[in-house]
Amino acid sequence: MATFVPQKVFPALNSLPRSYFLGHHKAGLDKMKTMLSHIDLVIECRDYRIPLTSRNPLFEQNLAGKERLIVYTKKDLGSGGRQSDRTRERIIQDFQQPSTVLFSDYKDKSSIRKVLEFARTHAAAASSLTGSRMMIVGMPNVGKSSLLNALRGVGVHKGKAAHTGAQPGVTRKIGTTVKIIEGEESGEGVYLMDTPGVFIPYVPDPEAMLKLALCGSVKDTIIAPTTLADYLLFHLNLHDPSIYSEYVPPTNDGAQLLDAIARKTGRLQKGGEPDVEASALWLIQRWRNGHLGRFLLDEITHETLESEQRANAHAGLSLSQGRKMVKELRKQKSRQKHLNAL
Repeated sequence: MATFVPQKVFPALNSLPRSYFLGHHKAGLDKMKTMLSHIDLVIECRDYRIPLTSRNPLFEQNLAGKERLIVYTKKDLGSGGRQSDRTRERIIQDFQQPSTVLFSDYKDKSSIRKVLEFARTHAAAASSLTGSRMMIVGMPNVGKSSLLNALRGVGVHKGKAAHTGAQPGVTRKIGTTVKIIEGEESGEGVYLMDTPGVFIPYVPDPEAMLKLALCGSVKDTIIAPTTLADYLLFHLNLHDPSIYSEYVPPTNDGAQLLDAIARKTGRLQKGGEPDVEASALWLIQRWRNGHLGRFLLDEITHETLESEQRANAHAGLSLSQGRKMVKELRKQKSRQKHLNAL
């Protein structure tokens, strides 16, 4: 029997959508800027599974001048507690200096207490009689509201204050401040403000768009579920092909895997035909929930971080530049469709 060889490179898909920058993203960012003078600390959330791709340069450009705590959320979905995980976390922490970096799972109270302790120490240093105001920001669906609820639950033992959901866009405007730490004699406590997720105006790399979509930062209707399932299979094979062995032997053929899943899980259409789209959505959701391995989609080394920093230094798109790039891409697609029709 031939030895299975996984694909080393995922085929380029230049026809993919390259933006998910919506009206309420821009409105939310504009509102954040107007409130910045009342904020003592910005807590920026990024997805642990895509620590590079879930960084949004717009926050650094528009919220500059405020101290920033970077929290990599959903650690439970990307870390297996391995030595390699801890080494990678140290690399990220060293690279992000002087900003403090923490890694969080909203269900793990010990990681939530670390965020609270940082917030408490920061607020104490400010010595404000009116309490400390902080703002939580991040890309869509990186877990901002879940983190806020966890901080409130552990910090002041209160119930949920922010709505959460599996799809992006649950928080569409800036909410009221929520107390996460009780005040002492010298102050009123610490308050945290929830904000809507803000996407990048334009994603230059098609694979970055696939990563963001696979992690749920764009709605599942934006990129075909079968395309995302194919990309997930690519990563499953690089990580451990035995993860899906109950359905099919190791394969690079996404259609083969989805066909097998449909038949085994009963996702069939009339006539017994496999419902590949439903199977793709089921496969994606299984991975998002941590049932198909816990690993990163971004490669993290000193070299990749330095390369990303150089790329960002040259990229630096403004909102208007991003919109122009999206319009140009749409024109190119339209011209290509016209040529194909001839």
